[in-house]
Amino acid sequence: MTGWETAVLTGGPANGLRIKVSDRPRVIQVTRPCPVEAAPPDGVRAEAVYLYRRDYTVTTEPLRYGFDIASP
Repeated sequence: MTGWETAVLTGGPANGLRIKVSDRPRVIQVTRPCPVEAAPPDGVRAEAVYLYRRDYTVTTEPLRYGFDIASP
């Protein structure tokens, strides 16, 4: 598979987000910044990580990726 395809994320914090993917990846990682209480050292940041797994029953655009509630 080559080129870009449209995919939609379902569930979780990025519900409804439409993105472009290449080569139909199995997993999409979404991050969201986390506020910190004190000034972090230079270059350090905190982010929450969410995983979306491809729904293999969807074979045409938009591809669908579902939120993995068990993601770290």
